[in-house]
Amino acid sequence: MRIFLIIALLVLFSGLVLFSGCISDQPEQETQTEEETIMKQISISSDAFKAGSSIPVENTCDGDDRSPALSWDTVPPGTQSIALIVDDPDAPGKTWIHWVIYNIPADSTGLPPGVPKNKTLDDGSLQGTNDFGRIGYNGPCPPPGKPHRYFFKVYALDTTLNLKSGATKSQLETAMSGHILAQGEMVGKYGR
Repeated sequence: MRIFLIIALLVLFSGLVLFSGCISDQPEQETQTEEETIMKQISISSDAFKAGSSIPVENTCDGDDRSPALSWDTVPPGTQSIALIVDDPDAPGKTWIHWVIYNIPADSTGLPPGVPKNKTLDDGSLQGTNDFGRIGYNGPCPPPGKPHRYFFKVYALDTTLNLKSGATKSQLETAMSGHILAQGEMVGKYGR
């Protein structure tokens, strides 16, 4: 009998707790629509190579090691600056960073071929430090074997970043957190 009484009280008490959780004097918060939760996409392309194809030798360490021309569109209204990261997730041991560039003017629609390897560009863009320990672009330079994938990732930001030139990918990603309005990527391949 006591067990029955204890069970009855537990059921009654848990029902009150559940019921009281349903009553609130706070107004319901609006939930985001599916459209608002989906990140806007930027279209990115290159005159040097098509997405998914081989990166030309001139854009690698086996050639002139020049950055390829890149272009993008569909940058959303409210964009204050653009950032770009190029990395190789197939590198042995870790994702290898080939290029970090940020505070690209919001009205920019791309980057020309052979961007100078300067900390600050004429348009005010800043370049970071890659995993070669250098400023600017250093192209694909994989060990012999299976071709590696190189991700060219562009970000539209709602702010101009408070970073000095020479920032790493990690520092850039931390500064961009909460400020990305849209993003896009294309992949090129290179093997030796």
